[in-house]
Amino acid sequence: MLGPVILAASRSDRMRRLISAAPVTKQVVDRFIPGESVDDIVPIIEELTGRGLELTMDVVGEDITTPGQAGAARDAYLALIDRLRELGLGERVEMSVKLSMFGQALEGGHELALGNVRPVVEAAAAIGTTVTLDAEDHTTLDSMFAIHEELRRDFPQTGCVIQAYLFRTEADARRLAAAGSRVRLVKGAYKEPAEVAYQQKSEIDKAYVRILRTLMDGEGYPMVGSHDPRLISIAQELARRAGRKPDEYEFQMLYGIRSDEHLRLAAEGHRMRVYTAYGTDWYGYFMRRLAEKPANLRFFLRSMVTKG
Repeated sequence: MLGPVILAASRSDRMRRLISAAPVTKQVVDRFIPGESVDDIVPIIEELTGRGLELTMDVVGEDITTPGQAGAARDAYLALIDRLRELGLGERVEMSVKLSMFGQALEGGHELALGNVRPVVEAAAAIGTTVTLDAEDHTTLDSMFAIHEELRRDFPQTGCVIQAYLFRTEADARRLAAAGSRVRLVKGAYKEPAEVAYQQKSEIDKAYVRILRTLMDGEGYPMVGSHDPRLISIAQELARRAGRKPDEYEFQMLYGIRSDEHLRLAAEGHRMRVYTAYGTDWYGYFMRRLAEKPANLRFFLRSMVTKG
């Protein structure tokens, strides 16, 4: 029940100031966002890839208000790709991008976002990796899917994210489950109205399984974004029934959540990719992590009480 409240707080400037000023906040944020710069994050990349994991990197920041900020976001990803090239880790680390960070919500935002994301996709391809377009709230999705389709003409490995709690997603999954596609399925982490999204966890879970079956039975490459042990087991069974080999799909989980499970799945021969965020504009990302799982919120509140 607290999830919608926390998501509403993620858009509140007053709550942003209050939480950002709390002395304990940085210590808790570091659990989910282990650095602010490329230099901070390189040791994390080296450690995780050295343990048999793959990564998808997110430079956090969504509240873009000027084209200049959107261009700076593009340049931050390009700097990350340059560092990955130097490390020789291009094939182990991909990028996740939110088009809002590239100016999607600004005037002329669709073309602005496409113009900013294309050089990131090109640079990623040049070092042997790719980019996945993250899904945001439902009002942005038509633009995101159009940009995804445009990018795939030249870079067919470009991925996208779909969200199980939206009514539209089952149709989107059928369209996207085609040869060469890369699709990450998540439950969804934005506050959506009842007119467009399931509101009950049980309904979302059932939709997740239906959509995952479509992806596993299709010809694309499913990416299972979940920490739920039951859904992970179901994904393995659906993959087995579809005749998929371990390298024909992957699991994805967030940095800082169920880290032992990351290693267990990798040790069993599964492809396991860790969604790892870094940067200074962490507030929106952090609040969605609290809203997704009560244990995350309890961890935060307990830390505030203890440190306070």
